[in-house]
Amino acid sequence: MDAPAVTAGTRNAAGERDTAQGAPRRHRIAVLALPGVPPLELGIPSRVFGSVEDAGGHPLYEVTVCTADGAPVLSDAGFTVQPAAGPEALAVADTVILPPTHAMPELGRGGPLPPEVTAAIAGIRPGTRLVSICTGSYVLAAAGLLDGRPATTHWNLAPEFRRAYPRVKVDEDVLFVDDGDVLTSAGVAAGVDLCLHMIRRDHGAAAANRAARMCVVPPWRDGGQAQYIDRPVPEPTVATTTATRAWALEHLGEPLSLARLAEHARMSLRSFTRRFRDEVGMTPVQWLTAQRLELARQLLETTDLSIDLVAHRSGFGSANSLRAHMRTAFGVSPAAYRRTFSPHDAVPASAAPGL
Repeated sequence: MDAPAVTAGTRNAAGERDTAQGAPRRHRIAVLALPGVPPLELGIPSRVFGSVEDAGGHPLYEVTVCTADGAPVLSDAGFTVQPAAGPEALAVADTVILPPTHAMPELGRGGPLPPEVTAAIAGIRPGTRLVSICTGSYVLAAAGLLDGRPATTHWNLAPEFRRAYPRVKVDEDVLFVDDGDVLTSAGVAAGVDLCLHMIRRDHGAAAANRAARMCVVPPWRDGGQAQYIDRPVPEPTVATTTATRAWALEHLGEPLSLARLAEHARMSLRSFTRRFRDEVGMTPVQWLTAQRLELARQLLETTDLSIDLVAHRSGFGSANSLRAHMRTAFGVSPAAYRRTFSPHDAVPASAAPGL
């Protein structure tokens, strides 16, 4: 019996520009489905990027699922994926995403790509943004596109990846790596994090947060967060830092010393720090800085607060401190970030939600 088929449809599969009056040109994403593709990872880009619209309700991305030769491929779930396009979609894409494949074990030994995959990848235009989810990084590495670059993959396969592709600077301790025009993520959920990160990079935190709400997923996990945490779920009798983290998010504008956090959690400093890192994968200070940066970005995008007030409300204390942290984390100043992502009609501070 033939495997059942699923059609991976798309808007404007030919890569044409949207001609609707007032609609912006949509960023074209081609998702290359290879034999043995897991359906969950294959569907992540369509689901996440398909949730993004501008203020007029126009989609900002068009996502096309394609294959290397235009023919259907068998997923690792046993059904056939009927693509909307062939390799021609790669040639017109602004971003190409490589989900994993579980049908090319030779890649784990550094073996070559199939000729049709090599030819399809060769047709990608220079300057196209390249993205992998989970072991899709093997495809990029086998094509020589990760040589000399930082990248990540699923933590459990990192030793194999490192042996097969020694020229890649693999880091299995992060959720995703953004190296400009090449981005790689760890497994499954980290692919969602990377897609949201790309939306945030393209259109700002507010757009990414809206997409996250539509997908009912956390809006932001820092790319440097650990992939694998030995004890993510404590025993019922062991105290956790969950309530303290929720409390801290409501008090980001206040001084939050490590001692104050530990006191709220009713733990010693040493126990709190150890438990926090076990549960979150980073230190309390790193986590707190990341949350404050996220709040600052939201305030810069959605309000007309001065830089000084943004710094105060997000807990950085001064504009100089906020400026230094944003330059370190994002490579831009608060003012430059606001010019890039804030709409011209930013709402007054008194009307902004959650302020």
